[in-house]
Amino acid sequence: MALIVDEIVRLYRSKGSEWYGGEAVSQIEHALQTATLAEREGASFSLVAASFLHDVGHLLAHQAHEVAADVDDAHQYTALPFLRGAFSESVLAPIRLHVDAKRYLCVADQRYANELSQASKHSLEMQGGMFTSDEAERFLALPYAHDAISLRLWDDRAKTPGAPTPDLEYFAQLLRGLALTPVATA
Repeated sequence: MALIVDEIVRLYRSKGSEWYGGEAVSQIEHALQTATLAEREGASFSLVAASFLHDVGHLLAHQAHEVAADVDDAHQYTALPFLRGAFSESVLAPIRLHVDAKRYLCVADQRYANELSQASKHSLEMQGGMFTSDEAERFLALPYAHDAISLRLWDDRAKTPGAPTPDLEYFAQLLRGLALTPVATA
């Protein structure tokens, strides 16, 4: 069963204050900042929604997202069964591909790899490390790969404590507008 928007909002309200891995922001701050960056840079509504939802899998996990745990929680896949049926592939695919986008970018741009936060470098190793050249080529050929790359770049910049963003309800309205099935409002 797909999570409806109100359930997503409740999830962020109940678990969003948890720290975002080893970063200096909470899960909700990170989600709001990522979506805000996407919107400011003219992304489609679907890509803004994907940017907001890209790490919701961390909130659905049984344990809080802990980079130091040396375990990949596969959060990019965890959320998909809950979001599928509620949102189109243009929202789901960038979420599914955003970890692979990091693996791609590390091969494509050495400066990108060097500028990753310590927490992102650590999680990269847990997620399989940099792609090979062949893996990078296959990734780029995937539908929505370029959207996932954009999402990844916003994701990497969305770690600023206290950065101004619209509130949770602002992005909830966007999600309601994109939902494939009618949703109730709280």
